[in-house]
Amino acid sequence: MALPMKMNDRVILREEDEEERRRRRKLEEALEVKSLRRIISAYLNYPEAAEEDVRRYERSFKMLPPAHKALLPHYPSKCQRLRRCISANSYFIFDMLQAFEPPLDLSEDVDVCDDPHLENIPSNHDVSGETNFGSSQSTSSNQRMHTSKSDQSDWVEGSNAICNSTIEATTNKEEKHEGHGESVNRSHSDKEMHNCDGNNGNVSSSTRTWLDPSSQLHVPLVDVDKVRCIIRNIVRDWAAEGQKERDQCYRPILEELDALFVDRCKESPPTCLVPGAGLGRLALEISCRGFISQGNEFSYYMMICSSFILNDCRTAGEWTIYPWIHSNCNSLSDDDQLRPVSIPDIHPASAGITEGFSMCGGDFVEVYNDPSQVGAWDAVVTCFFIDTAHNIVEYIEIISRILKEGGVWINMGPLLYHFADVYGQGDEMSIELSLEDVKRVALHYGFHIVREKTIETTYTTNPRSMMQNRYHAAFWTMRKRSATTEHGTP
Repeated sequence: MALPMKMNDRVILREEDEEERRRRRKLEEALEVKSLRRIISAYLNYPEAAEEDVRRYERSFKMLPPAHKALLPHYPSKCQRLRRCISANSYFIFDMLQAFEPPLDLSEDVDVCDDPHLENIPSNHDVSGETNFGSSQSTSSNQRMHTSKSDQSDWVEGSNAICNSTIEATTNKEEKHEGHGESVNRSHSDKEMHNCDGNNGNVSSSTRTWLDPSSQLHVPLVDVDKVRCIIRNIVRDWAAEGQKERDQCYRPILEELDALFVDRCKESPPTCLVPGAGLGRLALEISCRGFISQGNEFSYYMMICSSFILNDCRTAGEWTIYPWIHSNCNSLSDDDQLRPVSIPDIHPASAGITEGFSMCGGDFVEVYNDPSQVGAWDAVVTCFFIDTAHNIVEYIEIISRILKEGGVWINMGPLLYHFADVYGQGDEMSIELSLEDVKRVALHYGFHIVREKTIETTYTTNPRSMMQNRYHAAFWTMRKRSATTEHGTP
């Protein structure tokens, strides 16, 4: 017969449990620091990695026979032009990092990450797990980043936390920042998403010690490749040259929202969530059409860049980047490869956004699986997103749960599952459904198809390249059935 536990024993157990929770929180925060340092280092490694490419081009040129070199007298000067382009890109990147406000202290010691218990903590911190698209997932699942530099992003301990400051962008209360002119200002939402305890608010990094070369980590080239991918994504979302792709992908979504919410009013605008928002242009365009729009993005590579463009760009065309310099293949001419692109094509703060616009950082499943999100949205828009899932069934289930009855799900994109080709990680889940199965699962979760079609589009493609990858993307509008409809009442 088991003896009853004494009061002192219970107190000791509670203290041990609390100590274990504190230890786990400390380890998880250390993982966040380590991951964010690695991502920042990838950005900082960009100039040297790009310079090494140029040196490789020069070494190859020197190996040519003199007669062959004579046919290419312009080649050395091209390499110098490449260096100037790399310098311009690096200047943009460094200015972007200077504006970044980390959500936690990057100067802290992260040797705690070597703790042997760390392997038992479920982790979404692997910054090398991105595949296929620049919008795929990586890094922190705990962090909310908002489109305001003036408000501090929240850091909350605990892997499933949703922070209490869904910060809203406004157009009628613009705030001046020294040297930066107008910025998208934020005010706290009347409806807090979730009350969280813990360390709320950014850690001040005014000294920017984490940008010091001595703090820079050596990162694999695959990480720097993600930086190059971000540069191409900037063209897609924030350059005039990306307008064609935006017309292919974003315009059908925007036209569908306009048609479905004809009677929306400023006093009570409909709410729209954009998971996988990338660099934020689609979420901003939806906001400009009179919706309370929230973009959600998991990749810190994306969030650092989107925050800079949304908050710190003072005018349209303020920056010049060279997005196509990192590939010598399929170029029609050197001038095409080395051509400049001006960004942003619009000034975000002057775009006419609806009060309530926000960007939320974190894993879609963890953030929006929270009870506070049930029935919270009139529309969910997914563009090149649903194939980022480990488990697409879970994505569809959550989309159904967070929509109001009668709410709409608009989707645009292929089914190029991001984790389908992850080898050597035996426990990495990847559920890869056909389009037919995706629609069958959606039907199970209460959706019915309003309309569907196929749209041909590209994704971050160089429009002047000799190679153009095209998708026959699935576009659909599905509506969540009301409870009365589900029970057979017309």
